Amino acid sequence: MLEFIRSDLAEFAAYNTQHTDNSHLDHPDRLDVNENPYDLPDELKQKLAWTWQNEIESNRYPDGGYLALKDAIAQYAGTQFTNSNISVGNGSDELIRSILMCTCLNGEGSILVANPTFSMYGILAKTLGIPVVSVDRSPKNFEIDLQAAQNAIDTQAIRVVFVVHPNSPTGNALTSAEIAWLKSLPQNILVVIDEAYFEFSQTTLADQLLERPNWIILRTFSKAFRLAAHRVGYAIAHPEMIEALEKMRLPFNLPSFSIAAARLALAERDSLLEVVSEILEQRAIVYQKLEQLPNLQLWQSAANFIYARSSHDLEQLTEQLRQQRTIIRHTGGGLRITIGTPDENVRMFDRLKNALT
Repeated sequence: MLEFIRSDLAEFAAYNTQHTDNSHLDHPDRLDVNENPYDLPDELKQKLAWTWQNEIESNRYPDGGYLALKDAIAQYAGTQFTNSNISVGNGSDELIRSILMCTCLNGEGSILVANPTFSMYGILAKTLGIPVVSVDRSPKNFEIDLQAAQNAIDTQAIRVVFVVHPNSPTGNALTSAEIAWLKSLPQNILVVIDEAYFEFSQTTLADQLLERPNWIILRTFSKAFRLAAHRVGYAIAHPEMIEALEKMRLPFNLPSFSIAAARLALAERDSLLEVVSEILEQRAIVYQKLEQLPNLQLWQSAANFIYARSSHDLEQLTEQLRQQRTIIRHTGGGLRITIGTPDENVRMFDRLKNALT
């Protein structure tokens, strides 16, 4: 290891999407990172191309304030919000990192997560030297162990609590008991509610934000809005929290083309989000078929994926499917299967069935 690199980095593992070394696969079915299986319609791509040719100057920086995009996001998030409640990031990952930087750096606190959950909370915290306190979830329904969580709050210097609603990789939405616990936390603890799958769950806590200045909601354009390639995420929060995030944000963190894509997606959201109902219908079909397979335990999902566990060697299982051009995710001790197109779902099921029987 090079001598000038932090010694503790040797202990870290980079976030792995398992897309490495897939070059030999011929158009694989990518059901591993919860993307929308449908690309933007051709007519919207043509509109973006027109914007690129006629409105975007490649030699100019983008609008660093993103006011037009923030206005559009605020209108989508709810009439109670203005652009002062919105911050945008290069994906939600950048916003998570900014949250950590403006809360816990310099030894000012730890974060609390309930595993299994989105791994980037812990990964980003550790790269910043921020301690991560982990509690378990119920193996039955993946609810947070609230007693353990409260004990962590009472005994450790927790500054930020991260939850996903619905959780990834397990797909369960926050329960009324979990929400009540989040509401009970003191004002000096920031509660981050990641609603990356909001458009699929249609369950949000955004309507309670104005009453809770210590809450922040994260969302993304990468899932239902089909803009994973453009990397646009956003936060909804109290203006003082947004001001803190803006201090952490790198200048011009979103390219002009990504800004244009996000604004177009919001303007065309009625047509773009029509596929959500189809994906939810496919989720039900896939779930019913997977129930037929031996040695596979399933959980109901409020997102665009299904979580399963099996006593099979899951590394071997996912590699076997990958060689057959179906890529699913081995994470959190189980399998997270993104809902794809009907054809992709049929191929996934047939290949998984053969692997399990």
